[in-house]
Amino acid sequence: MIASPQQPYLTPDRYLHLEDTSNIKHEYIDGQVYAMAGASDPHVTIAGNLFALFRSHVRGSGCRVYISDMKARIESLNRFYYPDVMVTCDPKDQETVTYKRFPTLIVEVLSDSTEAFDRGDKFVDYQEIESLREYVLISTKRQRVDCFRRNEQGLWVLQSYRPEQTSFRLDSISFDGKLEGLFEDVTLE
Repeated sequence: MIASPQQPYLTPDRYLHLEDTSNIKHEYIDGQVYAMAGASDPHVTIAGNLFALFRSHVRGSGCRVYISDMKARIESLNRFYYPDVMVTCDPKDQETVTYKRFPTLIVEVLSDSTEAFDRGDKFVDYQEIESLREYVLISTKRQRVDCFRRNEQGLWVLQSYRPEQTSFRLDSISFDGKLEGLFEDVTLE
């Protein structure tokens, strides 16, 4: 995310209107917009692999999988983000065509320029989404998947998956995957 010079406050509706006609994507944080940078080959390949795995898995379940062009809206914080992959199973999310408010799973593929934000402030913001059950961070430097799960007490518990485990589990959508499939055709950075 690249900071734009301080601009006048944009309402969410004005942001959505401008975003519909923009040639580049912008995330929205409390009235300010931030241009999104392009992604590396490993980043795009990992996100694409995961989308393909999820799409096959949720087919016919009522859940929908979205890749990087769909916004997640956090109304309570006045934010719009573009997760790399997002799954929503709430029928209310079919009421909006440019953003989703009730995701059950959000995945961010890490890059040097976004890792601190994805692990920090963005994760704190995503925790405000009541429907969110899992937040997943995937490394482009090594085969590693960090899955944060909201437990019954509302606490976020980390489970990390590394090559020695060979597979990973996402409870929110009852998905079991292989690290080999997730990192297929990826040359780690």
